[in-house]
Amino acid sequence: MLTLDGKGRVTVPSRWRDVLAATVAGQLVIAKSPDGCLSLYPLPVWEAFEAELRALPLEQEGWRRLYVGSATDVEIDGSSRVLIPPELRAWAGLEREVKFMGVGSYFELWDLARYEAREAELIAAGRPEALRNLVLR
Repeated sequence: MLTLDGKGRVTVPSRWRDVLAATVAGQLVIAKSPDGCLSLYPLPVWEAFEAELRALPLEQEGWRRLYVGSATDVEIDGSSRVLIPPELRAWAGLEREVKFMGVGSYFELWDLARYEAREAELIAAGRPEALRNLVLR
């Protein structure tokens, strides 16, 4: 668990900070996620995702607007923090305790209580058959 400071900054966990500093010079794009959290993309990952969004048919304009319209460039500062814009903090319900997690090629930033409630709902619904039969190799 992490906490937002009084200015709306979150410290990037050290396990990702050094890699992000070395590979993308700390440059990220933060955007709304339809899951109710914020997504943080390393700049090259965002650029590829944005290109795919722009290629979607016009019927998907609302989804393109959700992502691209909320996208904000941010940087990891010298104290390993990222400033979360106030409008995105409010939208995701980020007040104090947050969960910063890696989910493949990007990251998610959740209000801790919201994340824990979503996770409890997911587990209560039961594991899908495809996951029950998944074998680790």
